[in-house]
Amino acid sequence: MSAESTPTARALLALQCIQRRPGITARELADELGVSDRAARRYAAILRQAGVPVEGERGPFGGYRLGRSVRLAPMSFTASEALGLVMAALDGHHDAADPHGPVGSALDKLMSALPAAVVTPAERVRRTARAARDRAAVRADPAIISAVVEACAARHRVRIDYRSEAGTAWTEEVDPWAVVVRHGRWYLLCWSVGRGARRAYRIDRVGAVQQLNVDVEPPIDLDPVRALEEHLAEGWEYPVEVHVEAPIERIRWMVSGALGRLEAVDDEHCRVIGSTSEPVWYAEQLARIRVPFRVVAGPEVRQALAELAGRLAGSVDRPAGR
Repeated sequence: MSAESTPTARALLALQCIQRRPGITARELADELGVSDRAARRYAAILRQAGVPVEGERGPFGGYRLGRSVRLAPMSFTASEALGLVMAALDGHHDAADPHGPVGSALDKLMSALPAAVVTPAERVRRTARAARDRAAVRADPAIISAVVEACAARHRVRIDYRSEAGTAWTEEVDPWAVVVRHGRWYLLCWSVGRGARRAYRIDRVGAVQQLNVDVEPPIDLDPVRALEEHLAEGWEYPVEVHVEAPIERIRWMVSGALGRLEAVDDEHCRVIGSTSEPVWYAEQLARIRVPFRVVAGPEVRQALAELAGRLAGSVDRPAGR
């Protein structure tokens, strides 16, 4: 006798059908299970005897459904979806195979609920592949992330305890706008009430979050990712201004927000205003702009750009074999 032909297995299949199709009739349930109407009603009775509140009503709007006290969400993934979950965990540099970590433990529970044919490819990747450690990534407390995201969704001001990289601690009230994940780090993009300025705080340095009864209205045209990158480009050692001979819309995709703020000068010209502590890196990023430009402020970046141009020109002019 196959496992699927036992009364218990049939009853569990009946439960899945009722979960998936609330209001399914005895005839429809029988067709799903490949049994008689009488047998379908018997499996519904077995579920009731096991304590599952299966309700049955007659009439055109009747049929079987689960009682309101039941919250059994159907677990249904394709093999590609299961594999995608594992890959997402590995892309985030988590140890997906660690049963003691929150990610590995959650995947254990998901995988155990899926059929073998679906889970086998995902399990093979999970147990074989390894994620190289991202030295820039920092794990934030899930509870803190949840509290910050909840405040953003509710659009309520929050009071946070924060610690700087140097170890200085303070408490501050901020208006939360968005949460942005960038290069393995979680940031809270917000408006600092006390400082009267836009700020981006690393959530792994937030010690506590208290939601306040003050409504918040983020900027209407806010692009959280670009706003964060622009903010991270401010306040560095070497100020930079670059004039570009092209309209702003033409080069927007060429200019990373990490370089600074992109502004239109007129219909045919724009400029980048930012700062950096790494002129060589900044010059390399500017080299990606495929239209004429000129560094009008920032001698350190101008010098780095000249040296880069010299190296590139030398690599082209050098005779073969030398």
